Amino acid sequence: MSSSFITSSALLALLWVTAEVLFVPASASSTEAEALLSSGWWGERIPVDDSTSHCIWYGITCNQAKSVTVINLGYSSLLGSEAELGNLNFSCFPNLTILDLSYCGIRGSIPNQIGMLSKLERLYLPSNSLSGNLPLSLANLTQLTRLDLRENHISGSVPIEIGYLKHLTSLDLSFNNFSGRIPSSIGSLTSLVGLDLSHNHLTGPIPSSLGQLKNLTWLNLCSNYIDGSIPPSIGKLRNMYSIDMSSNLLNHVIPPTIGSLTSLVGLDLSHNHLTGPIPSSLGQLKNLTWLNLGSNHIDGSIPPGIGSLSSLNYLNLSSNCFSGLIPRELGQLHDLLFVDASLNQLSGNVPVFQDPCELHYLELSGNLLSGQIPPELVKLCNSLYHLGLSKNNLSGTIPPELLLYISYLNVSDNKFIVCPNSSTDLSGNVLEGPLGGPHESKENKKGNNERNKLLHSFLIFLAITILLTFLVLGSIIIFRHKATSNQSEEAKDTRNGDICSIWNCDGRVAYEDIIKATNDFDMRYCIGTGGYGSVYKAELPCGKVVALKKLHRLEAAEPTFDKSFKNEVKVLSNVRHRNIVKLYGHCLHNRCMFLVYEYMERGSLFCVLRDDVEALELDWGKRVNIVKSIAHALCYLHHDCTLPILHRDISSNNILLNSKLEAFVADFGAARLIHPDSSNQTLRAGTYGYIAPELAYTMAVTEKCDVYSFGVVALETIMGKHPGEFLSSLRSLSGQVIALSDVLDPRLSHPPDAVVEQDLVLVVTLALACISSDPKMRPTMEFVSQEFLFARSQ
Repeated sequence: MSSSFITSSALLALLWVTAEVLFVPASASSTEAEALLSSGWWGERIPVDDSTSHCIWYGITCNQAKSVTVINLGYSSLLGSEAELGNLNFSCFPNLTILDLSYCGIRGSIPNQIGMLSKLERLYLPSNSLSGNLPLSLANLTQLTRLDLRENHISGSVPIEIGYLKHLTSLDLSFNNFSGRIPSSIGSLTSLVGLDLSHNHLTGPIPSSLGQLKNLTWLNLCSNYIDGSIPPSIGKLRNMYSIDMSSNLLNHVIPPTIGSLTSLVGLDLSHNHLTGPIPSSLGQLKNLTWLNLGSNHIDGSIPPGIGSLSSLNYLNLSSNCFSGLIPRELGQLHDLLFVDASLNQLSGNVPVFQDPCELHYLELSGNLLSGQIPPELVKLCNSLYHLGLSKNNLSGTIPPELLLYISYLNVSDNKFIVCPNSSTDLSGNVLEGPLGGPHESKENKKGNNERNKLLHSFLIFLAITILLTFLVLGSIIIFRHKATSNQSEEAKDTRNGDICSIWNCDGRVAYEDIIKATNDFDMRYCIGTGGYGSVYKAELPCGKVVALKKLHRLEAAEPTFDKSFKNEVKVLSNVRHRNIVKLYGHCLHNRCMFLVYEYMERGSLFCVLRDDVEALELDWGKRVNIVKSIAHALCYLHHDCTLPILHRDISSNNILLNSKLEAFVADFGAARLIHPDSSNQTLRAGTYGYIAPELAYTMAVTEKCDVYSFGVVALETIMGKHPGEFLSSLRSLSGQVIALSDVLDPRLSHPPDAVVEQDLVLVVTLALACISSDPKMRPTMEFVSQEFLFARSQ
């Protein structure tokens, strides 16, 4: 049997479409300039001088023969909302290699003529209003490496002919209306690195041929109607970095072969119908940081091997059928930040988490847990902000520290003692339902009369004390009533949307305008999610395209937090540096808070470096400039602000690139001002792999922590990937001679000349100094920045 996935009927259809494309009318064989003008895009919507060469028109790039090779109108609003893709006569561009019409607002269907672009390597049409089916002529684009059609209204099935595109490295069809099955021919795309079919209406099983995609690192099939089992062949994808199959109809067990994906960092199988136990092989995924198995029918016990996931930050096992004890190995995961095992049938005690531990969120409600709240949880009060233990069989007392310091605490429907011996404050939390009654005394009742007399005297004394206390408190309340009422009115106005201002735009922008621009923060506008919030792209009424960072903060409803939030916004609004993402404004409304930032077209440095195609655009010169830009920005924050600012979360994910691949430092969600009279003892912040080693044993955050993170990012930029385990060996080589070739991205050719090579040597040398284990041995960012400036002047 032939290995081809193309049926004879489909092949005939393909030949028919190809013939239709090849035999175009003679009038279509016009010159490229005439084709551009006749599209109505140039000349009418985009002003041009038709007396000049079309090669210098906006968005056009030509080769030496003055033939168009690139049409790039991406992220441009010049075309308006009425432009149709079919207006461009593709038959006139035989040498076109890149067509980028991202976020242009074009509509209509993708014409069959697009199959004429036989040299096309990249086709970008995301975030438009395209509709109709995919033309079969796409199969003619055999040189295509990237196909991005996300966020449109394209319908029909994913054609089996897509298997002809053997050179594809990235295929993104997400957020469309595709239906039918995933074609098994997709297994022919053996060069594929990223595949995103999420948020469609796809049905049927996942084809086992997916296991043939040996280069695949990123797979997203979430939010479809895919059923059947997860194919065991998925275990062949040894380079896999992230898998998201959430919100489907998948059933049967998780295949044990998934334990072969040792490079896996993120796995999301939530909201399916998976059954059976967690395979023990899952414990082999040492690099896993995100595991979400919530909302399934998985049963059995939580395997102790989960304690082997030493990099795990996020664990969600909620709404399943787990039983038995919570393994004590779970408490040995020092990097764990989020645990949700609620709504299961787990028994035994609340797990003990060992120091050092940074747990932020622990939700165990709706189980069969018994015993007391372990005192070790009290030690987590500095980091823990959410603790859910409701609807269990817990007893004993509630440690007062939990009541005082945790933002969200729910211990309802248990058997706790109401009146513990120590002072207990139940205010300012979210205690729900009746607390359990006090335990009956087991002592002999002899002498009760004497104790009753003593109790009577004590109660009289207590009543007098309470009366005096109320008189004092009443006076204070009356005295402060005006001030608090003013504050409440301000907070009320804030949560009604009055505190919503956008700088460098047309005046004030109401909360409703933001809601309209993002369709109430619809996921279609979401371009990224992080630990401090989700980022949305929006076009404001004044026409400015911005990034909205909606913060995940429960404190949004607190008037006192309104004030501190505005103070932080005020500080950040005064930060002015060409390599720091500009803050345009902010908004507080109800429990919704967001910041408005400058929009960066190319996304994060991490994503560009991870993509084999986009990484080639970052030549050595651009990479050196990126490192220099980060250094200058950090030097400004540390040394040129009135109060020095620590970023505390420098990573490649928080370095954004604009359309020119220039670098900007972003995400100040963890940033802190350095006050001269402060010890800067604070919670450890940052991203795993970029955090300075001394923060494992001290809470004192200094600018040298940012210096270390910068060194890691600098090496990652030059190496093309995170240094990983190589980091410790590089750190030991600081000050020694190493071969430059050992740390250069092998995807790029050798540096073209001695000048570039010398720049790279300087970057690596400074980076090695920055990652020294001893903070005192690391240079300041001022020194690093000046070294780069001095090198430029030579």
